[in-house]
Amino acid sequence: MANNLLTIFLVPEVSLSILAICSLMYGLFSKKNAFIKTTNFATLSLLIVAVLIYFDFNTTFASFDNYFLNNSFTKFFKILTAIGAAASLVISKNYFIDSKINKFEIPTLLLFSTLGMMLMISAKDLMIMYLAIELQSLSLYVVATIKRNSLESAESGVKYFVLGALSSGILLYGFSLVYGFTGQTSFEGIYQSLSQIDKLPIGLVFGLVFVLVGLAFKVSAVPFHMWTPDVYEGAPTSITAFFAIVPKLAATALIFRFCLEPFGNFDFEWTQVIFFLSVASMFLGAVAAIAQKNLKRLLAYSSIGHVGYVLIALVAANDQGIKSASIYMFIYLLMNIAFFSILLSLKKADVFVEKIDDLNGLSKSNPLISLSIAIIMLSMAGIPPFMGFFGKLYVFIAAVESQLYLLAILGVLASVVSAFYYLRIIKGMYFDEASHTESFEFIITNHAKIILTVVMFIITFFIFYPSLLTNIVVGISLN
Repeated sequence: MANNLLTIFLVPEVSLSILAICSLMYGLFSKKNAFIKTTNFATLSLLIVAVLIYFDFNTTFASFDNYFLNNSFTKFFKILTAIGAAASLVISKNYFIDSKINKFEIPTLLLFSTLGMMLMISAKDLMIMYLAIELQSLSLYVVATIKRNSLESAESGVKYFVLGALSSGILLYGFSLVYGFTGQTSFEGIYQSLSQIDKLPIGLVFGLVFVLVGLAFKVSAVPFHMWTPDVYEGAPTSITAFFAIVPKLAATALIFRFCLEPFGNFDFEWTQVIFFLSVASMFLGAVAAIAQKNLKRLLAYSSIGHVGYVLIALVAANDQGIKSASIYMFIYLLMNIAFFSILLSLKKADVFVEKIDDLNGLSKSNPLISLSIAIIMLSMAGIPPFMGFFGKLYVFIAAVESQLYLLAILGVLASVVSAFYYLRIIKGMYFDEASHTESFEFIITNHAKIILTVVMFIITFFIFYPSLLTNIVVGISLN
């Protein structure tokens, strides 16, 4: 009995749910510095869960194996999710306190959202998948509007909630069609049901498309991206950091698993949809970002473009595509952690930097920070020798190996266009005069400084040891 109880507690998701409830109670009964205490507790909780996922302990979800999958692919993405959530809490702590939105509920809500994401990554049943998506989304709706005295924050949260509810309805309708034509809700059951037919019924194709539309909203792929720029801009920058760093990992893992597991034998039907989403996301993300003046809106369109690139790997629909997507999302995670570490610590005239023009002349007073931003921008643009180049390289290799030459060429062209707005930031820092006479302030905690230093080192010198990452993902598969 005791062994069985210990086994259940060692399941990472069970541990995280218990720790999230403990975080809520801890904050509720803390009379002083409740936000700082719960943030530290939440960060430690996420690191503990990452360790539990890594060592596995042969828990295999205790008695829940019919509903959740535990393999190398899910473990990799769950560890990334836990680390990304922990890093976003560490780099955001100062911003929350300085902006006077240091409510203890925030780290607790982010823990529940991370729990939903981990369940999303592992779900192998349509109903569990939907419940996990809603657990993640409901927490994020609240944190997007957490700055109650800000009209922009309230507007962003309402837009996200309304469009999120619409996408959930579309997703459920797609599930109902899939269940109606297969009689199954589990991924394995759907696969077995479809293995007896040679061609998908038209109704099932519609169901598949509706589900993909709902999932495209979660990864903010074009044309279901409309919430992203407004939510990124309106939400507090610390919440935007979480949006940019973590949820896309879970949504990307889920869309890969949904397409390749139950519908793996019918890739012709869904690759056409993913092809369109990929190309549209890459080019809209590249072109729309050019006109932006707000850094957070620019990063929103940048994230849309990155979704387009990672979907190239899904169109490839092979093992190389899965591995290249894993590499790409790891690199995407590090680049966003690095940039938001700086953005959440940089102030001008006692106000946090949010506009692109605010960075003008930064190199004259803060050469090290401007160099770091320049390296991150070059990496995001996919320019060698920095880490971001390898992310795009492996994705394009997966496309070429699957003879998707047109998609690879379009991806390269979109990269060239997107390089403009990344290079524009570098130009402003090094060649333009500051628009204001006030000096820059860079206030960062020691823990955030360590994270920034380590991540910048990896991004800069990855070229000397790329096998460190490729050796990790070599064993990743959906089997």
